[in-house]
Amino acid sequence: MSDDQLQPHRQAIDNIDQEILTLLNKRAEHAHAIGALKGSGVVYRPEREAQVLKRIQSLNSGLLPNEAVARLFREIMSECLAVERPLTIAYLGPEGTFSQLATTKHFGHAAKTQACHSIDDAFRLVEARQADYVVAPIENSTEGAVGRTLDLLVASPLKACGEVMLRIHHHLLNKDGDMSCIKEICAHPQALGQCHEWLNRNLPASVKRVPVSSNAEAAKIASEHNHIAAIASQAAAERYHLIKIASNIEDEPNNTTRFLVLGHQLTDISGHDKTSLIVSVAHRAGSIYELLKVFAEHGVSMTKFESRPSRTGLWEYVFFIDIEGHQKQENVAQSLTELESDVSFIKIIGSYPIAVL
Repeated sequence: MSDDQLQPHRQAIDNIDQEILTLLNKRAEHAHAIGALKGSGVVYRPEREAQVLKRIQSLNSGLLPNEAVARLFREIMSECLAVERPLTIAYLGPEGTFSQLATTKHFGHAAKTQACHSIDDAFRLVEARQADYVVAPIENSTEGAVGRTLDLLVASPLKACGEVMLRIHHHLLNKDGDMSCIKEICAHPQALGQCHEWLNRNLPASVKRVPVSSNAEAAKIASEHNHIAAIASQAAAERYHLIKIASNIEDEPNNTTRFLVLGHQLTDISGHDKTSLIVSVAHRAGSIYELLKVFAEHGVSMTKFESRPSRTGLWEYVFFIDIEGHQKQENVAQSLTELESDVSFIKIIGSYPIAVL
């Protein structure tokens, strides 16, 4: 193929790039104007961003797949939002955790991220308004609920305003890529559970499995010891200069973790929403049935029902519930109002757009 054949296409691409750059800066100018009108008010509107991403996908008729188009516009919105006011997002650190990947997926690379030693610290940072939002893992498709996040949600004043779905790929990493020298494997307890069968098949029983606070922390430890390996992400491998011994060692091929985005604001209706709440019911026959019946009678679909010890009394439980719809929608609002008179405790964690990406 000659340069003469390529040149018209290259010239067309150069012209298009110039047009894109001009339009991006025009978009940033409007974002800056919006920021000036809002003043010190809320600049991040998750319902608006979800609507924009879904609209862009509905308009897409070209060669780029919808997910790719949404990722591109996610970054455009991230940069434009930074023109209004940069956001600080807390997450479970250190750098290289899946929580950081989820944070970047949802807020884009223009947001400032703040690594925390624990989920508790991340919550406290946002509660004290030293960060704008926290992205916290709430459940995994293989290992179930993340208990610490659920416990914190009971008492925290933070409101859910978004969710992130992150496909989880686990890799076995160490300093030299040699499996024979491994005596210990470090990872977050959830990751150890998600890779349990692979580890049983491929490593001797003498290799000790050590739970740590995060997979990125495991990678950091592995980078400092020749006999220790870590289960962690590709990002952690790059961050801590580790060699990949084995890839995608998770037992479930569709292993996915769901994260909640939590802050101080209430989110308006996007048109494709979910509401999360916590309830506790009296310890008597039929109380759970009555709780579920309320949603059925109002045509509200429940997508999650998780029990957890309440920590206030022996054999007492709270229930974490996700339902389809926004708390401002008539049928959802009616069901929640009716529920208030039937349960001993109810807390609306928040209504928020269902994840687009």
